[in-house]
Amino acid sequence: MSAAPTTPPSNWNLPNVLTGLRLVMVPLLGWVLLAFPADPVMRWVATAVFTLAIITDAVDGHIARKHNLVTDFGKLWDPIADKAITGMAFVGLSILAELPWWITVVILVREWGITVLRWAIIKYGVMAANRGGKLKTVLQAVAIILFLPGLALMPVWWGWLAWAAMILALVLTVVTGLDYLREAAKLRARYLAEHPEEAR
Repeated sequence: MSAAPTTPPSNWNLPNVLTGLRLVMVPLLGWVLLAFPADPVMRWVATAVFTLAIITDAVDGHIARKHNLVTDFGKLWDPIADKAITGMAFVGLSILAELPWWITVVILVREWGITVLRWAIIKYGVMAANRGGKLKTVLQAVAIILFLPGLALMPVWWGWLAWAAMILALVLTVVTGLDYLREAAKLRARYLAEHPEEAR
């Protein structure tokens, strides 16, 4: 007797609510950061908003996997929400001239480029996040959290720590981006070796 098909989880679940909350935080972060750039209290509010968003990112994935609540909505929108909240922070800091635009551009081109690449090569296989990619995400978050209070409002040692974290995050972002490009090439080559009729 065949087993009854399992019912897919509803999109209305806690992980997806947290993902939606993170999307709402994107314009909120932008407004708090850009409307009150010289207000120390509001800079800490912006830091708190971003930190809360990062916490929801860690929590929603854990809950979804633990309680079998993984949905197509979550698969699509969770990484978009992650890129959007970090992108807003990087762009906001550059608009305020607190972070060079070239750093923001390099990081965002890599982030969105790899996201597009994942979708582009889906027929060849799934390119999962590796340890370097996860460490990159953590370093980016730490660097942003250190920058958001405003380096001009913080002690000198805070600024040195913030720049050290940002430079490490930038280097790891570029290195892991190159790793993903190599992995994508390997996936494509492996697939075409197994399906020679599709090789051009």
